[in-house]
Amino acid sequence: MTPNTHLGIDPRLCGEPVELRPGFASARFTTLPEMAADSRGLVHGGFVFGLADYAAMLAVNDPHVVLGSAETRFVAPVRVGEVVLATASVRETKGKKRVVEVEARVGDRLVLTGTLTTFVLDRHVLDG
Repeated sequence: MTPNTHLGIDPRLCGEPVELRPGFASARFTTLPEMAADSRGLVHGGFVFGLADYAAMLAVNDPHVVLGSAETRFVAPVRVGEVVLATASVRETKGKKRVVEVEARVGDRLVLTGTLTTFVLDRHVLDG
């Protein structure tokens, strides 16, 4: 299966697909110095969220999928240089709505968990 959505993603910032099958995806990246929120190398959570969001979009894998809402918990810090793997599974499909469960891990350590609600639109969101 090949990616069908978010084809312009920069893999350094939002990850690269690792596994992709109907209703499931995983993506990973190695955190970069540019992602640091402070001089100690704490990675800003927005980058970890971006990776989890990208995995969710891949799990839906429709060219017109968009994020509607997210409920996430950051449960452990991420440091510059660590490899983060996000997994996403579609748990509910109702019309245009897809509810996706996500997790992000550094090795065995869970760093983010959440539920993302996505919508599959009839056309690109910028087409109005």
